[in-house]
Amino acid sequence: MSAATPETVGNRLHSMLRKYFCTYPEWGFAPPRVQLQGRFESLGSAYGSYSLDSALVLPDSIVYSLGIGEDISFDLALIERFGVNIEAFDPTPKVQSWLATQSLPPQFHFHSSGIAGHDGEEAFYLPPRKDWISHSIIPAREFASDSVRLPVMKLSTAMRLEGHDRIDLLKMDIEGAEYAVIEDIVREGIPVTQLLVEFHHRLSSVGTKKTQRALALLHGYGMRISYVCPRKEILAFVRLA
Repeated sequence: MSAATPETVGNRLHSMLRKYFCTYPEWGFAPPRVQLQGRFESLGSAYGSYSLDSALVLPDSIVYSLGIGEDISFDLALIERFGVNIEAFDPTPKVQSWLATQSLPPQFHFHSSGIAGHDGEEAFYLPPRKDWISHSIIPAREFASDSVRLPVMKLSTAMRLEGHDRIDLLKMDIEGAEYAVIEDIVREGIPVTQLLVEFHHRLSSVGTKKTQRALALLHGYGMRISYVCPRKEILAFVRLA
């Protein structure tokens, strides 16, 4: 068998990269891959589940859940499994009405404010259908042009009000607002041990470049990718000690 020449090696590499990028053409750069191994398991319903490193969750862990919707199965599973308290944030009026019909454990603490990159109010664009619940501060064709103004606060403001100096587990599903929150986490040096986030680069006005920048910011902040869902949208990160 003849030895591989630099030219043949280069051709093989080019072929591999072309196949890789053709698999995910919407990215334009190498999609995120797992960088750090852990003891991962999925908690919650098929719709509302998240994968996390359960070894990093203790009964006294400080857990923040941003974006509730009408599925809190992940939050409830955390409470049942680990006995943690959860600070849950969502300003959507329909969410508040739905929660009022639920039997909630005392460890579930709801706050009717959104988490964003500033304190005050923000325009939230309505879902395109009345029976849908997700609102977004990002104007995009996936949402209606009508909006409502709802209260928001920075993550650091919420932590100060709750008397917390760290977050052990932070879950974010906030319809595009995650980019500003990630920038705020890095800028203010907020200690987050484990981050679970759904990126919304699929929105027409966002795109994968914003996710690429967020990944770079988190990497520079010492956070490593520990889980990637098959759709390359829900990712888990663990901060290096």
